[in-house]
Amino acid sequence: MLPIFLIVAVDVLGLTIMIPLLPFYAEKLGATPFMVGWLIGVYAVCQLFSGPLLGRMSDHMGRKPLLIVSQLGTFIGFIITAFAPNLWILFLARAVDGSTAGNLSLAQAYISDVTKPEDRAKSFGIAIGIPFGLGFFMGPAISGFLARYDYRYPIFAAAFLSACSIFATSLLLPSVKAGAGRGEGQGGKRLSLVEWGAYAGFFRRPLLAPRLYEFAAFAFSFAWFVSGLPLFAERRFTWHGMPFGAPQLGAIWAFAGLLGIFLQGPGLGRLTARFGEKALLRAGFLSYAAGYLILALSHSIPVLILATGVTAIGGLVRPVLTSLITQATPATEQGVVLGLTQSLTSVAQITAPPIGTYLIGKEVLSGWGLITAAVAALGLALALRPSESQAEAS
Repeated sequence: MLPIFLIVAVDVLGLTIMIPLLPFYAEKLGATPFMVGWLIGVYAVCQLFSGPLLGRMSDHMGRKPLLIVSQLGTFIGFIITAFAPNLWILFLARAVDGSTAGNLSLAQAYISDVTKPEDRAKSFGIAIGIPFGLGFFMGPAISGFLARYDYRYPIFAAAFLSACSIFATSLLLPSVKAGAGRGEGQGGKRLSLVEWGAYAGFFRRPLLAPRLYEFAAFAFSFAWFVSGLPLFAERRFTWHGMPFGAPQLGAIWAFAGLLGIFLQGPGLGRLTARFGEKALLRAGFLSYAAGYLILALSHSIPVLILATGVTAIGGLVRPVLTSLITQATPATEQGVVLGLTQSLTSVAQITAPPIGTYLIGKEVLSGWGLITAAVAALGLALALRPSESQAEAS
């Protein structure tokens, strides 16, 4: 678990350096808000095609070599981004990165291969949750600091971290077969993009289907929020008489990441033992919905900080929901289902950012936030519905 923790931490750190920067970097190259949304969308389109392929290959070749391929694509994408002379080359960089994107899903599959079901929520929290918390704390802070001098400096830092991650994977990560330690194939057969009919069957399973719908609500609301927050804040808030920029967004994301470290780190195991995964899932969705609602109505920095703090509690959703999904899936199909969650994430990232940033470009700022809150509230309603508990009891 230690190698996968280090690898995910370095990968997420490189990613989170880019999150508060990319919209402003794109605007500097002449992008409209709608184009910024599609800059995120084109990455997801490429990921939607490549994700199942990488997953199937990893089931047969092992997680490690495909993880290295994915990390190499990220590194190349960062280098092209840093030297992009115009917006179209920036789109090319995002396409290259998206075409090899699979770091997180491959890491999740690796964790599922080497952990028992009862330990999985804690393992996802340690190996995925803590790196995300550390990444969202340190990455935006680094990005905001370096962006004061030149927008390319944070990108160079992200590329350096990506290179470190490649070396860490090559030197530290043990090679294991799918389902190692339990004699079971965790990867199973991964479906291709054109096999949506087979994917649809998972949405008819009484134990698994509610979790997949909840994941879809989470993925869409989070993609909507992350892609639109920089442009929303730029138009809604000022700092010393100037619109919010990358340094200010970096500080906001760092604050959220600091809270995430405590919630998704050692605290997650204790919270799971005391309250159970289902209660934490509902609390996470409730926090997302409330935080997004506060954000939609905010017009001052203190209220923005409050919204950030409330929303950060929603970080419980990803590790807990991923654990519940794997527990509701036979061991031989977990590779397929984890690939399906990645596809749902890609669909959310294709659809949500262009629509959300279009609304922001039209100055529909509060409406943008209210839609985010409504989708998160839908996820909460799905997690609370009685039919779910009845299905599980049966």
